[in-house]
Amino acid sequence: MTMKLSQLAAALNDIAPTRNAESWDNVGMLVGDGAQPVSKVLLTIDYTEEIAEEVRRESCDAVVAYHPLIFNPMKRVTGESLVFDAVRRGIGIYSPHTALDVVEGGTNDMLADVLGLPPERAPLRLAQTKASMLKLVVFVPEKDADRVSRALFDAGAGRIGAYTQCSFRTAGTGTFYGEEGKTSPTVGEAGRLERAEELRVETVVPISKVEAVIRALRKAHPYEEPAFDLNQLAAPPEGLGQGRIGSFDQPVERRELFDRIKRGLEVNHLLVAGPTEGPVKRAAACAGACGDLLDDALAQKADLYLTGEMRHHDAIKAARAGMTVVCVLHSNSERAVMKRLKARLEEKLPGLPVLLSRTDRDPFEIR
Repeated sequence: MTMKLSQLAAALNDIAPTRNAESWDNVGMLVGDGAQPVSKVLLTIDYTEEIAEEVRRESCDAVVAYHPLIFNPMKRVTGESLVFDAVRRGIGIYSPHTALDVVEGGTNDMLADVLGLPPERAPLRLAQTKASMLKLVVFVPEKDADRVSRALFDAGAGRIGAYTQCSFRTAGTGTFYGEEGKTSPTVGEAGRLERAEELRVETVVPISKVEAVIRALRKAHPYEEPAFDLNQLAAPPEGLGQGRIGSFDQPVERRELFDRIKRGLEVNHLLVAGPTEGPVKRAAACAGACGDLLDDALAQKADLYLTGEMRHHDAIKAARAGMTVVCVLHSNSERAVMKRLKARLEEKLPGLPVLLSRTDRDPFEIR
């Protein structure tokens, strides 16, 4: 099956909307042309020289790399860089990173499932949801309202969930005075105050569609200078956030949790700070490097905190507070989610081959 890279990106954005990513992150399609064809996809945590070779060996033309290949601003892209090589070979690269962490069923829920936390879990820290919509208000003569509205809808306005062509109209009277010699009003004459019966048409516009919608408005509107407003909408809280925390139905011994983590993440060793014996009533988890959420876990009375890595002094702080910290190495705390992502992509894009990397692994080994 062959499709466009933009279709793959749209499916990934449905699974893990990029609007929910952390503000410091760089997610979405990072390399490639949305119109280029895609026939096989490789999933990996990091895009390295070894992964680039695996992509070549498996004849893939798109990669979903959990960690962004491009993170900091790049001042040059030369022949030896992985970005240059991907562009030259026509490899599309998409990164979901923290957008996948926060979504229901994503990376942090995967860790909570490994621990065996019940479904009544919550984010360690709620995300500040970024608004993705604006409200457009435009004033139109009644006889032109349907035509102008259709132009706005065709350009991408008026979608609310599964509903399209959504708008609200109210009647009123508009006034204007066109300067003589400088204006050619559609209604009335220049040089005098005019009144016109108009409809106030309100609709929503995705931020990504604003330019196209305004162009369509100006083209379809009968007035020489159409009057319109664009208003920022507050983003409703989505209950999403980084990390997970919850309470077990019955306390679980720490040794049992250590075994669950090893089995669930397919690791042989754990780095453990703090108590190694005794029952755990409440546990937290956060993928990657989540020392900055340690205070959240302590404040919410977690007995155990599962993460990828943590700074030395943060681990000491946790241990002194009686919390057990379990570190599995950075990407080992993330890699298991790729199986879930593979299943979701295959469900959304049936027929598109999706491979899990056999080369991808954490750079650290315990010997």
